[in-house]
Amino acid sequence: MTAQNDGRETLTQLGRSTPMPQSPEEAELERVPAPHKGRQYVVRFTAPEFTSLCPVTGQPDFAHLVIDYIPRDWIVESKSLKLYLTSFRNHGAFHEDCSVTIAETLVKRLDPVWLRIGAYWYPRGGMPIDVFWQTGLPPEGVWIPAQDVPGYRGRG
Repeated sequence: MTAQNDGRETLTQLGRSTPMPQSPEEAELERVPAPHKGRQYVVRFTAPEFTSLCPVTGQPDFAHLVIDYIPRDWIVESKSLKLYLTSFRNHGAFHEDCSVTIAETLVKRLDPVWLRIGAYWYPRGGMPIDVFWQTGLPPEGVWIPAQDVPGYRGRG
């Protein structure tokens, strides 16, 4: 794949000053053609400082996100993913909604072979909430590492 047909010419955010989207609806997830079509490999994005807002109190919520996917025809452009995830900072939604919305948005945009998200939310009110979602069983023969995010232990 040459630079002329690798999809970079369609990108509007990479290499440019790009303002933070004010909401997930405004954010644009960009994609480029997968460089190894026909091969099954896992792409992992880790966002250890994800933030959103509680839809009731407006207080900040924090999570450690791990997103794994097996590309089919497309890979997500990482700067656009960072901006998309950052757009949740001013977005009020429950943990479950944020987590599944992110995964479903990626599935809709990329049509991956397989995708999962592990959203490890830090405690609010003394209780951590972890949210896990995936598109189905992963294909056989693909090495998918454990997410290895330790459960919240508190001060014990």
